[in-house]
Amino acid sequence: MTLFQTWWDAVVRGFTDTHTTMVPLPALLGILACAVVLSIPRLTWRWFGLYVTFVHELGHAYAALMTGRFVHGLRIGLDHSGRLVSSGRSAFGAAWSGFWGYPAPAVVGFGLIAAFAAGRSGAAMSVGALILLVSLIFLRNITGILVAVVSAAIAQLLVLFATPATVNYAVLALGIALSVGGIRDLLKLAGVHTRRRDRLAASDAFILGRTTGVPAFVWLTGFTAVIAGCAAASAWLLWGLLAV
Repeated sequence: MTLFQTWWDAVVRGFTDTHTTMVPLPALLGILACAVVLSIPRLTWRWFGLYVTFVHELGHAYAALMTGRFVHGLRIGLDHSGRLVSSGRSAFGAAWSGFWGYPAPAVVGFGLIAAFAAGRSGAAMSVGALILLVSLIFLRNITGILVAVVSAAIAQLLVLFATPATVNYAVLALGIALSVGGIRDLLKLAGVHTRRRDRLAASDAFILGRTTGVPAFVWLTGFTAVIAGCAAASAWLLWGLLAV
């Protein structure tokens, strides 16, 4: 059997197998602590934030594809900046794509936690492995390519070699980490609009406000509503999964 066939069989198996894992409270607190450590200190956020930015930009990209826009490419900077270039005739498509950057990490985080809760972590990992591979075609700079390649490689290794319990905990940990990272990014954006207004030109809310005529605070409110809703739903799911 070739390596490709082995990999593909593992990907397909992820969609059919179900494995449920109860989470002891100490384990959940440990995962949450690790997520905070990844997202809060500048030293660790410098690197994990690149992955959160990658998910942010993929949110723009896949939202653009949903409305029939053509994605020309995306770039990620070491300073956590990102830029997606897409084209299309629909003004709605441009706004839709522009909206789904900041909420993307929280939405993906909730999706991963929901998959864990349903015993479908394998399916989530298989979907992630495929999406990360497809996403390589969008990247147009070395930083973005490196982030995508490392992310895709880790996902493929987990699909191929990890036990179901390991996949479960990996999906749960990544879901929580992305949720925390998404909240951190939202707070950073709020800071740009309140204290660092010299950086407004790079704000998705500001750009959406300028291009649509809808005030930036409306877009900020939308980001906040989606992210807060995902965080609340994730917390509710985790509460129900705690081992007693």
